[in-house]
Amino acid sequence: MNILITGGSGLVGKGLNEVFMNSENNCIFLSSKDCNLIDYKETFQLFEKIKPDYVIHCAANVGGLFKNMNNKVQMFEDNMLMTMNVFKCCHYFKVKKVINLLSTCIFPDKVSYPINENDLHHGPPHFSNDAYAYAKRNGEILAQAYNNQYNMNIINIIPTNIYGKHDNFSLKDGHVIPALIHKCYLAKKEKKPFVICGSGTPLRQFIYNIDLANCIKHILFHYDQKESIICSPNDEVSIGEIGKKIAQLFNYEEHIVFDTSFSDGQFKKTASNKKLLSIYPDIQFTSLDIGLKNSVQWFIENYNQVRK
Repeated sequence: MNILITGGSGLVGKGLNEVFMNSENNCIFLSSKDCNLIDYKETFQLFEKIKPDYVIHCAANVGGLFKNMNNKVQMFEDNMLMTMNVFKCCHYFKVKKVINLLSTCIFPDKVSYPINENDLHHGPPHFSNDAYAYAKRNGEILAQAYNNQYNMNIINIIPTNIYGKHDNFSLKDGHVIPALIHKCYLAKKEKKPFVICGSGTPLRQFIYNIDLANCIKHILFHYDQKESIICSPNDEVSIGEIGKKIAQLFNYEEHIVFDTSFSDGQFKKTASNKKLLSIYPDIQFTSLDIGLKNSVQWFIENYNQVRK
């Protein structure tokens, strides 16, 4: 059985690589160096060569708050084209099942909490990431269209903020946890304040990449419905608390400064994992303290090679 994983060199792809390490299936981990999924011809040629039975579509143009705010055209166009090309090829080559990754930032800005899977189209997303969010929402609409018109089996997984080893630790474009890890590392090295952009009050849910990979694997083999699923632990933590935990791991917690001249973005987007737990009741989530410790240790040990 051939399982194609797009975005195979990214954070989720690396998690899947670890989870599928001893699998009897033939897993092909695709990176952007192997194929430009924005180009339909290249995507078609790849599918023609591999002929996958299953596809896990993780590839995306992603980044943190400020990348989403400053690159809206690229975030919309790149993500739409990748999803359209992958789905079109999955249909043409009769792929049996497709897992498509979305994000909780696609949910409406003004909505009752906790968010569940049925709330997706009940209002516009937060303006700070609207282009990326609408591209991903359109991917969910396209998935349902293929399911209804062609009886395909595309399942949308909606994870909360993902973190872990092999993340993108860019100070400019990285998500909050990897960017803060890198920033704290440099602050201590240069004996400067550890500056956290914003007030630190926004709340987020974080899922370790290995935990998400286990969810994806379970859903791929044990979930036959076509409804979207939110993947997240219950715990919600502030950005400021995340910063303090990271600073403690570097023994640098006395040097934190909050720069409130920066935007906080969306204050909260609390998501319900009720459906996930109903189909995967045995899932064990890695505690945030252990996940952060593992991530910081891996970052320090691999500093010269990490994406940054």
